[in-house]
Formats: sequence, C-alpha cells, structure tokens
Amino acid sequence: MPRDQPDWIIERRRDLGERIADLRAAAHHTQETFCATTGISRSTLQRIEAGEADPRYGDLLRIAAALDKSISTLVDPPR
Repeated sequence: MPRDQPDWIIERRRDLGERIADLRAAAHHTQETFCATTGISRSTLQRIEAGEADPRYGDLLRIAAALDKSISTLVDPPR
C-alpha cells in the first residue's frame, strides 16, 4: 500500500478495520455470511478489516446496518 497519507490516517484506518472485524465476530458472522448480508465482496471486506482500504460511504452504511450500529460507532474511537 502506498504511504501517501499521514501515519495518523493509516492508524485510524487500521483501528476502523479492527473495530469492524471485532463487531462482526461478536455478532457471530463469518466474513462469508457478512458479505452475503451486506453485498460487499469478500476481498473488499478483507482489505477494510486489515486496514488496507478506505471503505466507501455506502459500504459503511451497509456494514453499520448489518451490525445494527451507527456509523459513528464504527468510525469514532472508543473513549
């Protein structure tokens, strides 16, 4: 992945991916079942959860809906 973004953005992207993966697992979804529910390809979900891709807004909406969470729960770090 090119390092064309500041470290803090790369860190936040990784945090977001970890949070999505943790919430997905807590909801008892495999990547396969989650992808079927959201319509997001497995390769895209893998890249998002690994912090290698910036999810599109539509993807965040679908992820949040499938997890019954708000987008802010996904993107805001816990306090």
